[in-house]
Amino acid sequence: MSSFETPQETERGFGLSSREARVIGGASVLMGINVVLMYVFAQIPQLAEINNYLFGVAPILGVIIYGAAIMGGELVAERGVKGGDMGIAFVGMLILQLAFGIFGAGVLSRAPQVLQVEILALTAVVVAVMTALISGYVYARSATFEHWGRFANFSFIGGVLVILVGSFVLPALLLVGFVLIFLGFLLRLGYEIWQVRDNRDASATLQTIGVYIAVAGVFVHVLQLVLRYVLSQE
Repeated sequence: MSSFETPQETERGFGLSSREARVIGGASVLMGINVVLMYVFAQIPQLAEINNYLFGVAPILGVIIYGAAIMGGELVAERGVKGGDMGIAFVGMLILQLAFGIFGAGVLSRAPQVLQVEILALTAVVVAVMTALISGYVYARSATFEHWGRFANFSFIGGVLVILVGSFVLPALLLVGFVLIFLGFLLRLGYEIWQVRDNRDASATLQTIGVYIAVAGVFVHVLQLVLRYVLSQE
C-alpha cells in the first residue's frame, strides 16, 4: 500500500453513478471552454504578452499572480454555490476561466499559429490519459485518499518557495518548482476524484469545480511540456 493512502472500508467498482457522471461531464465542459479560450486569447497579442511580462520580471511574480487568481476564483465560486447565489458563483468561475485561459494562451502563443490546434489537441489527449489512469487507480483501491489533499498542499507550498529562491538566487531550481507544482495538481486531481467517489452527500457543483481546477492545473503544465516537444520536432 502506498504511503499516500490509509485503509478505509470502501466497496466500489468502476461503474459511475449518474451523479458522478454529471460531475465529470460538468468538469469536462468547463475544461473544454477553457481550451477554446486559450486558443482565442493566444490570438490577442496583448493578452499573450501578460505571461511574458509577469514571468519576465521574476517567475515568482507570475506564480503569485496566477495562484492568487485561482485561489480567489475558487473561493468566490464556492461562496456563491454555498450561498445559493449563482451570480457570485458565475463571477468566481469567470475568474478561474480567465486565469487558466490567459496563462494557457501565454504558453500557446510561443508556438506558430499553424501548430497551436495540434498542441492543444495533443495536450488534451495526454491529460485525458493521465486523468483516466489516476481515476482508475482511485476507483480500484478500497482506501481513502484524503492524504493526497494534504500532500498536494505541501507540494504547492514547496513549489512556490523553491521558485522564490530560483527567481533571485539559483535559476536551476525553477525546474524543481515546476515539478512540485505539477505534482501538486496531480495529487489534488486524485483527491478530488476520491471526493467524488466517496463523499456522495457533498454538493455535486462544488465537486465539479474542484475536479475542473485540478484538471486545468494539470493541463497548463502538460501544455508547456507538449509545446517544448512539438517545437523541438520542427
